[in-house]
Amino acid sequence: MTPLRVTAPAKINWSLEALHIRPDGYHELRSVLQTIDICDTLTLEPAEGIDLALMGHPGVLRDLPPDQNLAVRAAVALREHASVAGGVRITLEKRIPGAAGLGGGSSDAAAALRGCNALWGAGVGDNELGAIASAIGSDVPFFLAGGTAAVAGRGEVVEPLPDARAAPLLLALPEAEDRGRKTEAMFGALTPDDFADGYVTIGVREIVEAGRAVVDGDLNNVFERVTTRMQPGTERAMDALRAQGLVPHLAGAGPSFFLLIADPAKEEAIAARVRELGFEPRRAQLLPRAAAVRIEDA
Repeated sequence: MTPLRVTAPAKINWSLEALHIRPDGYHELRSVLQTIDICDTLTLEPAEGIDLALMGHPGVLRDLPPDQNLAVRAAVALREHASVAGGVRITLEKRIPGAAGLGGGSSDAAAALRGCNALWGAGVGDNELGAIASAIGSDVPFFLAGGTAAVAGRGEVVEPLPDARAAPLLLALPEAEDRGRKTEAMFGALTPDDFADGYVTIGVREIVEAGRAVVDGDLNNVFERVTTRMQPGTERAMDALRAQGLVPHLAGAGPSFFLLIADPAKEEAIAARVRELGFEPRRAQLLPRAAAVRIEDA
């Protein structure tokens, strides 16, 4: 078996709406998600067991037992599902900041599922991979598709869309935060007053399908309704940028956020302001589907 190299991109949400709380306790979601070109890389090699080596900037992942890493959990789940006899050594090079709302762990899990399926020749179909992904985490099924996609349910219903068009992004990344149940806390802060009908997501989907560029006025993220209470540092920075006429958008459940940079001449000044506010500015582009799900020989 030839070792493989698998791309694991970060994501943002063009829209993120919560409709209501489901009988199973999860929120019913509507969202359009987008992969971007900040990526982790997984190198997969045949092995007897399932082993993990971390490189790059793993942050808090370095202190976690390997069996708590989502890429390892994905490989274990696929091996059990497909009754694979062998194993894999995963070398995970981290570039996506952890616990930042960019989906790095979920993307690593999806990359492990796709890559191990290919490495082992397991032949597990898309629907089965999607079911395994859903059991690992709500964002993992999206990353199996990559590119631009509409998502429903608690994240398990994924419909690929044409690759979106938009201006380049400037991400604002906070200082490294302790790994915790941040997303769960953000969902817990939502009240019925924050629930929506899903029409923003429908509108974004129509824009993408029509081939028009996504712009600031199209975007909405339900978690921006609770950042003042839950992530005051992010809210203060976003408010400071709004006071300058800019339009920041929360990335996932935060605490990162992003801006669409329609005028490249203003990017340097905006990046400097983001840095003054205590966030690391990082430029990003949209990552189309073909690049988001790339698997190549290592």
